[in-house]
Amino acid sequence: MTNHLADWHHVITSRDIAKLDDILAADATFHSPVVHTPQVGKDITKMYLSAAFHVLLNDSFHYVREVADDNNTILEFMVNIDGIEVNGVDMISWDQDGKIIDFKVMLRPYKAINLIKEKMREMLESA
Repeated sequence: MTNHLADWHHVITSRDIAKLDDILAADATFHSPVVHTPQVGKDITKMYLSAAFHVLLNDSFHYVREVADDNNTILEFMVNIDGIEVNGVDMISWDQDGKIIDFKVMLRPYKAINLIKEKMREMLESA
């Protein structure tokens, strides 16, 4: 495991949203499973990741698979939200400084996509 991946795991386990400032590149891009266009920039990427933390990071959240090299990481996760088993994948690309430059989330099943879409909408509208 590389240091930048360890940093990501620390952010997840500590649920310290402020630490995202340290690991996101200025030109980071976020790809949502429900928003058509990529969201470009550190601030909007942080906004989406912060909302996702509030929606997804409950006591049942855990990574079940990890594939990584120096610049790319694929993390499969499971979480139970409102009785629905959500299975997802975080695909992260890192720059040469170990900062996140691209973050893509994929979700399944369809029922989970709709649930997360609604909960993320609520979080983002309240921000």
